[in-house]
Amino acid sequence: MSTSALSYGSASAPAAAPAVPAAPVDAEAERVGFWRAPFAAVTYREIGYVLASMPIAVVGFLFAVGLFSIGVTLAITVLGLPVLAGLLAGARGLGAAERRRAARKLGLEVAAPAPVAKPHAAGFWAAQRARLGDAAGWRAFLFQVVMFPWRMVSFVVTTSVLLVGWALALLPAYNWVFPHYVGWPGYRVYDFTSGGAHHQYYLTSPFQLAAVSLAGLLIVFLTPKLLRALTNVDRAAVRGLLG
Repeated sequence: MSTSALSYGSASAPAAAPAVPAAPVDAEAERVGFWRAPFAAVTYREIGYVLASMPIAVVGFLFAVGLFSIGVTLAITVLGLPVLAGLLAGARGLGAAERRRAARKLGLEVAAPAPVAKPHAAGFWAAQRARLGDAAGWRAFLFQVVMFPWRMVSFVVTTSVLLVGWALALLPAYNWVFPHYVGWPGYRVYDFTSGGAHHQYYLTSPFQLAAVSLAGLLIVFLTPKLLRALTNVDRAAVRGLLG
C-alpha cells in the first residue's frame, strides 16, 4: 500500500513554474548599449516622461500654490481648515498619479504611503483636523512645489539638446535647401558688418558638413545619458516624497 501511495504521488502533475515578471525600465536601460541607446524604446519613454512632466508640473503647481494661498488667507476663519484639507487630499491624488506614471515610464515601483489616520472623534471638523496632520499629504504638496522649477529646466534642456543634436547630425541631408531657396551658399553661421569690415562664415565644404554632423551625432549619442541624469532626480523625488 505504501508503494502505491508513493507511485500515486510521483505521478502527480508538476507545479507550474512561477511567472517571470517583466524587466523594469531601469533594468532595460542598463542592458541597452551606448550605440543602441538613442534609438531604444526606453529612451523614448524617458523623453515622453520629461516632455509630459512640464504641463503636469504647471497644473500641479497652480493647484498646490493656489489652494495653499487661499487656505492660509482664510486661516483666521474656520473656512481655511477644509480648504487646506482639500489641498492635502488633492495632493495625495496627484501623488498617486505620479507614482503610476513613474512606474510606466521610468520603471520605478514605489509603494503608496499609509492612509490618513482616523480622527480621534466623530464629526466633520475632527476629520479635517486629522487630514491636516497627514504627513504624506504634506510631502505630496511639497513635491508639486519643488518639482515645478526642476521640470521646467528638464523640459528646456531636453528639447534643446534633442533639436540641436538632430539638426546638426542631419545637416548634410538638408544643406542643399540654403543655396536653392534661401540664397545662402550654405548654412550661415554668422554674417555681419562691423567697423566697415564684412564678416561672414558659411558651411559649404563636405569637410565642414561632416565635422558638424559628427558633432551632432556625438550630442545624439550622449542624450540618453543626459536623460537618465535628469530623470534620476524625478526618481529620487518620487521615492522620497511620494512613498
